[in-house]
Amino acid sequence: MDKKWSTKLNRRTVLKGAAAAAAAPTMFNINHTWSKDVMWDGQPFNAGGAVLRMAEWGGFWEESVRKYLLPSFEKDYNCKIAWDSSFPWFAKFAAGGPKNPPYGIANWNLKDMYQTARAGDFFLPLDDVLPNIPAAANLWDFAKVTGLGITWAYGRYTFGYRTDMIDAPIKKFDDFWRPSLASKRATYVTINELQMTLFVTACAIYGKDQYDLKAGYEAMKKLVPLKTSDFTGNMQALLERGEIVACNQWDGEMWAMEDRGVKVGQYIWEEKKPLLTQTRTISKYAEPMEKKLAFALMDRTLDPKIFGKFAELFYLRPTCKNIEVTPKMAAKGITNTADSIEGFWIPDYKGYLDHADEVEETVNGIFAG
Repeated sequence: MDKKWSTKLNRRTVLKGAAAAAAAPTMFNINHTWSKDVMWDGQPFNAGGAVLRMAEWGGFWEESVRKYLLPSFEKDYNCKIAWDSSFPWFAKFAAGGPKNPPYGIANWNLKDMYQTARAGDFFLPLDDVLPNIPAAANLWDFAKVTGLGITWAYGRYTFGYRTDMIDAPIKKFDDFWRPSLASKRATYVTINELQMTLFVTACAIYGKDQYDLKAGYEAMKKLVPLKTSDFTGNMQALLERGEIVACNQWDGEMWAMEDRGVKVGQYIWEEKKPLLTQTRTISKYAEPMEKKLAFALMDRTLDPKIFGKFAELFYLRPTCKNIEVTPKMAAKGITNTADSIEGFWIPDYKGYLDHADEVEETVNGIFAG
């Protein structure tokens, strides 16, 4: 992630940057000692009914977190969780500025997380977070690469397909582009990180590197005509109903379909190995008690017993060395070893932000035909 994209500013980019700066006037002259005002040693404490404001996904995800994680946490720490699933979070952070964060802890798509960090000093740096998360001592290095949040779970990118409808299995990245799948394949709308990652990966594979926008545009042109989906659950439905034959997806969704008896297969990308991550940040200027609760919640998320429940439900892979994959995941051939994580790649979403408007407008035009 050390190479810089050549910055190309347009009117929308300038206006968005100005709006973010206006919304975050306190991003300068910040008292950085605040970032170390709370320490937690891993021992339970009584929060006296304090509220931890949490931004995370809704639907079945929220139902599961509320069932397996939050009740015991609220009881053990005498606290309440205020959950917000109204994504995206960026506008809410920018509206209040760094010293008035809307949440104590938030779960992110990486592009949106970097966009928020660019707008102000919102997040406690990992160097200050990690000493307060005892379980973080077991994290693989790739789980800390953002420097902003802890990646606590992940999946691999894949091309999913209907085994009973496709002309031949997808066995390599390039197979998704074959002419026989025209009008029968699908990806996501351009604001969805799965589509961003498909685009950047196509830049890297078909161009000179991940910054080769021209190569990415040409690759997208060769995909049309195709369908687009807003989110992964809808993509599952399109595939299950047979409205598409192949799609851009992540491996957990495909395993879930397979275990429901749907006739599907998948090709997990090997040419490049980007990850669909679950990454949580802790707000730098959250009130001390809320910040302490955020440490404790993040630590509990990395507990092998707690994580195992989510791995079973969502087919998520662990980011801690000491967490064994569940029997259901092991049956898919998944392991959690140094060999299994070799070659993982986190695209440069920070650089992508410099061209996000251009990319989204261009690819939207391509997809619209």
